[in-house]
Order: sequence, then structure tokens, then C-alpha cells
Amino acid sequence: MSRKKKNPRWYFSLRSPYAWFAYRDLSERYPDVLDAIEWIPYWEPDALSEKLLADRGVTLPVVPMSRAKNFYILRDARRWAHARGWQVTWPVDRAPHWEVSHLAYLAADEAGRGREFVAAAYRARWHRGLDLADRGTIALIADELGLDPGIADSVDDDRLRAKGVECLAAAYHDDAFGVPYFVHGREGFWGAERVSAFVASVRGTAWDGRSDAPFDRSPEGHSPEGRSPESAVGARPEGAAR
Repeated sequence: MSRKKKNPRWYFSLRSPYAWFAYRDLSERYPDVLDAIEWIPYWEPDALSEKLLADRGVTLPVVPMSRAKNFYILRDARRWAHARGWQVTWPVDRAPHWEVSHLAYLAADEAGRGREFVAAAYRARWHRGLDLADRGTIALIADELGLDPGIADSVDDDRLRAKGVECLAAAYHDDAFGVPYFVHGREGFWGAERVSAFVASVRGTAWDGRSDAPFDRSPEGHSPEGRSPESAVGARPEGAAR
């Protein structure tokens, strides 16, 4: 990936609810910063991407998630969404393959529609509960954006695969260990709770020390999609993607 190391940037994932939370806060509260930073996708690689990374001496800090952490994320994401007043339909990742959506993002970005693709992918995943590993879902998103539905097959494109590996290697060299992860200069900021700290750094203003976590309201006794957290655990754990 050709980029200047000094550019402020964020590593995002189409998988993680926390990356979606950060995206919404950036787009709704700090659009000037979202427009000024570099967007770099990050995901749990498949076996082929892992091999290509290993050939470069890169091993990502991706570890299996414990059952306890998985339950926590389900409850925490519910709490966060409720406090913001957001409606969420929790997706179930039956056969997750994250290259499908993230390499499609790279194809959409090359076509000048990367940001629109991210917005549409988040809506598909968190509002409609659609499976982003399903090429049919990606083709549907592409069609909605006026893009070639063939970007659903970007996972089979060796050039885009290599470009995706560059994104993951960049995350490794930036010491990113989860998403969302923000970098400005020598400073790293991890988590949706640190959006305002990153924004202050990019704007060159003092951070007031407040978190972006919207825990000013208690969650209801049910999850956003109307199921108990336990019934939603069919969703695949988020791994390193917070």
C-alpha cells in the first residue's frame, strides 16, 4: 500500500460492532475528521492471507475468543446501541470469510465508492442482519451503489488479495491489535471509546478526557433484535476485532 506514514488513519472492520459504533460517531459527530483520515480495512485473515503474511514475516495477533468474552460483547453492544437509541439486528455468521467483504471494499474504493460501500455494508450487517461472507449480499450492495456486482468475486482476484495483505501488514507495523484502531503520528488510540481523543489529536486540540462510550442509560432487559443475548450467540466471536 502506497501511503505516507504520517497520515492520520483508522483501521476498521466490517465485522466488528465497535468499528461500526466508531464509524457512526465519526460520520455523525466528526465528519471533518472522517474526511481527512486514511481508511484501512482490517480483518481476521483466511489461510491463504495468513500464508502471504507469513511470507512477509507478519503474524497478526488474532486469538480465539472465549465464551465469556463473546457473551460480554453481545451484552455490551446491546447496551451501547440502546444508549444511542440505535436499532440493531444482530447477524449470524454461519461460515465467516472476511476476505469476501473486505476485498470487495478495496475494489469499491478503487472505483471511487469505498466510503459508500462501507456505509452500505454496515447497514446490511447491523440493520438487516445480512451475511457479509455471502457473495450474494456483496453483489446486492454493489448493485445498490451502481457498482459492478462482480466485486463480490474480489476474493478470487490475486491483485486485490495482495493489496489486502498490504493492509493487514500495515496494521501489524502500526501495532494495531484490534479495531477500531486509530493512529496519528506516534500515538495510537484503540476502541470506539477513544474516538474523541483521536479527533482532538487530529484537530490539534486538547482532549477533555471524556469517553465516547454512551453509558448514560441502562439497557433494557432484552437485546436490540428482540432475542436474549444467549440466543444471539450463534454469531461468530469477533476475535481480535474487539
